[in-house]
Amino acid sequence: MKPTRAITPWLFLGPALLVFGFAVLLPMVLTIGYSFTKWNGFGAMTFVGLDNYTAAATDPILRDSFVHVSLYIAATLVLEVLVGLVLAGIVSALVGRLWFRVAIFTPVMLPMVVVAVLWSFVYDPDFGLVNATLAAAGLQGLQRIWLGDTTTALAAVSVVSGWVFAGFYMMIFYAAFRQIPHEVIEAARLDGASEFALFRRIKVPMIRAAVWVGVLLCVTGGFQGFDLFFVLTNGGPYGATEIPTTYLVKTVFRNGEVGYGSALAVVLTAIVLAVGLAYARISRRQPLPERPHEGSDEAPIGVVPPVTVPTGATTSEPAR
Repeated sequence: MKPTRAITPWLFLGPALLVFGFAVLLPMVLTIGYSFTKWNGFGAMTFVGLDNYTAAATDPILRDSFVHVSLYIAATLVLEVLVGLVLAGIVSALVGRLWFRVAIFTPVMLPMVVVAVLWSFVYDPDFGLVNATLAAAGLQGLQRIWLGDTTTALAAVSVVSGWVFAGFYMMIFYAAFRQIPHEVIEAARLDGASEFALFRRIKVPMIRAAVWVGVLLCVTGGFQGFDLFFVLTNGGPYGATEIPTTYLVKTVFRNGEVGYGSALAVVLTAIVLAVGLAYARISRRQPLPERPHEGSDEAPIGVVPPVTVPTGATTSEPAR
C-alpha cells in the first residue's frame, strides 16, 4: 500500500535523521573544520590551513603508532579470526555442546575495562598467573614484566584481545556453518571424509564470504581499538604500544591540541573508510553463485544461503 502523500515516509524517518545528523554528521563536519585550525579547546581559533596534516605526515610518533596497530591487527587476525574459525569447526562437530559455546562467548559480554583490569593481574610480575605458572614449571628464565617490557607488551595486549574476541568470530562462523546444506555434509561423510577433511575442504570454502566479513571486522576493529591499550599500558612502555587512538586522545586531552587531534581523527577515519571501500570493491568482483533450479527451495551445492540477522542484533564487532 503506497502512502497517500509523498511526505509521509519522511515524517517517519525525520526523527531518526535528526538524531543521526546531530550525533554523527554534525560532529564529523565540526571535526573536519577544527582540523584546519590551531585551537586548545577554549581560546580563539587560528586558521592554519593544511599545517596540521603536514605535521601528521612527518610525525614519528604517529608513524610508529600505525606500525604498532598494523602488527596488532596482524596478530588479531590469527588470534581472533583464525582461532575463532577453528573453534567454530570444533563446536559444529560437537553436537549438543551448548556449554562449550557459552563458555567461549562469555568474554565478549564482559566490559573491556573489566577485562583489562583482570588481565593486568594475570600479567602482574610479582603474583600474576603467567609468571607463577612459569615458576611452577621451572621456567623462571622466561618470566617477564609482560606489560612493562617493550618486547612483549604489544604481544601481551594482542593475546588479551584474542581471548575476548575469538568467541565473537566463533559465533559468526558457527552460524554460517549451520546454514551449509545438510546433504552436502552427509554425502562427504558417506564418501569417508574425516571431520578435519570436512572442515578444510568443504565447510571453510563454503563460508568464504563470512570469513571475509570477519577479516573486515577485525581490521576495522583493530584501528578503532582503545580500551585495552589505554587501561593495560596507556601506550607504554616507552611508546611500545602507542596506537593512533591512544595518541589521538593524549594529543587532545593531555596536550590540549584540539586542532591537531582533529586532523589525526580525520586521517584515521579516512583509513578505515578506505579499508571498507576496498573490501566492497573486492566483494563486487567475486563471481555470483549459480541460482537454484526454478521451483526448488534448496541452495545450490557450494553456496551457503544468506544469514538472517535477528532483529536488534548487531553486525559490527563489539568495542575493544
